[in-house]
Amino acid sequence: MLRSPSPIVRAEAERRLAALATPAGALGRLGDLAVWAASVQGVVPPVELDRVRLVIFAGDHGVASYGVSAYPPAITPAMVRTFLAGRAGVSALARTHGVHVRVLDLGVDDDLAGVPADVTAHKVRRGSGAIHREDALTADETRQALDAGATVAAEEIAAGAQLLLSGDMGIGNTTPAAALVAAGLGLPAGEVVGRGTGVDEAGLARKTEVLEQALARAGERTHDPVDTLTALGSADLAATTGFLLEAARRGVPVLLDGLMSVACALTADRIEPGAASWFAAGHRSTEPAQSLALDKLGLEPVLDLGLRLGEGSGAVAAVPVLRSAIAVLRDVALLSEL
Repeated sequence: MLRSPSPIVRAEAERRLAALATPAGALGRLGDLAVWAASVQGVVPPVELDRVRLVIFAGDHGVASYGVSAYPPAITPAMVRTFLAGRAGVSALARTHGVHVRVLDLGVDDDLAGVPADVTAHKVRRGSGAIHREDALTADETRQALDAGATVAAEEIAAGAQLLLSGDMGIGNTTPAAALVAAGLGLPAGEVVGRGTGVDEAGLARKTEVLEQALARAGERTHDPVDTLTALGSADLAATTGFLLEAARRGVPVLLDGLMSVACALTADRIEPGAASWFAAGHRSTEPAQSLALDKLGLEPVLDLGLRLGEGSGAVAAVPVLRSAIAVLRDVALLSEL
């Protein structure tokens, strides 16, 4: 059984929040986030977040060849190199907010010749299966990816991470992610499918059809969350799930990003119920599946900016808000001190 964040510490944080020299409820969501931060850190007031670490899990998806994305699969390896050069969207945000970035190839359909060896050290395969026609992974590959994600989480925690963020890169990845949400919530394809990178109406129809076929092919296997990853996920999504699970097991909080990380959070909570108590939602993406999964997990996003970039960008953008929440619970005077 996973241990939960301390209810005793949460209660103490709520008492401190109520005792601040501010009108009752005036801090709104900042107050809620401050209480969550204290509970997952196990201390009141919570400590400043100096060591925040983002891991971007990259991989390709067989469905990308079937018209579900507005961009070609060749973008995935190009973006891995862009992360390494520090020139991606999330790179700029991470520099601004002091977030360490690491990118890993779990299933990119490219050899990535010349990149540092640690980037490809956990690679499971080149591309995951087209889920409407075949399993994304073998059972052994699923376990390998889950274990890789857990290993990476342990490494980041050993490096001093106080807060972990998960990011994604992979053309076509909103289709398997939506499939994980549909499977986890028992919903039809039409309720979870979104436009991803910006497909047109014809692309949306194709994506819905692919997702319907994938869910029908998986059948009752969706009742088991690990088998769901094998049938409908991918190497990068399975690794993200393992990453989130290990963080929860070790009691290290995670700030989630968009659909991919939230779909994996839902899957992690299916594998080990209670894992979601260690997670907060960085932002609300434009994908309907993400909002549905957040509702199931009971998570209210910090930001709602219409972001659909991925990469971990929404989570990184939310870091200063979480730091602000901690600051007020730490540094605002108590009414009794006035």
